[in-house]
Amino acid sequence: MENVWFLENVNLFKILCPHKFKAYKDSHNFNYYSKNDYIYFEEDASNKVYLIEKGKIKLGYYNEDGSEIVKAVLCKGELFGEKAILGEEKRNEFAQSTENKTSICPIGVSTLHDLMRDNQTFTLKIYKFINFRIKKLERRLQMLLFKDAKTRLLDFLGELSEEFGTVCSKTGKIKIQHPYTQKDIANLIGTSRPTLNISLNELKEEGILDFNRNEIILLKNIPHVS
Repeated sequence: MENVWFLENVNLFKILCPHKFKAYKDSHNFNYYSKNDYIYFEEDASNKVYLIEKGKIKLGYYNEDGSEIVKAVLCKGELFGEKAILGEEKRNEFAQSTENKTSICPIGVSTLHDLMRDNQTFTLKIYKFINFRIKKLERRLQMLLFKDAKTRLLDFLGELSEEFGTVCSKTGKIKIQHPYTQKDIANLIGTSRPTLNISLNELKEEGILDFNRNEIILLKNIPHVS
């Protein structure tokens, strides 16, 4: 599987931000957010896409009972709000900053369409990215609906290994250096932090993995790990 969020290892911020284009540079500004600030809410007008220059963004929605469902946690270089490109009129999710000093590059849909119109290869990459995003969210929904917490964690670790994993030259084991906190991971697999800790420690005791704050080492093959 290709790197979904960074679009075949290309940082979208580096190729999309209007600051990179002379015609748009002078009229374009960054937006800055503190922790827990919202970039947009459900039902807001969908007329922009956003690139993360710095910080971390959580995407999700609320159930009828008020509980929060997290769809994705995105980091520097990543794109969100992309359904506006396809003609979405109102947001069906919220976007919230999870770190202080978060910096976002907003791009109006008309501006993005202009950029896409002038570069067919770039346009194909954008639509390919959207297709990967949809498939990943569909897979995550199936995971949340039909699997228990430990199995969801194993599936998520498989995704992490594909996106952030490298093979250690000395041990041959897969080392995953990732940008997520334990709270992020718990949100993404639909469980609590205590349950996540229990599952991680069980997998450690079983000799499947070892872990610290921002690194996981896979000691045995797990689902989705080649």
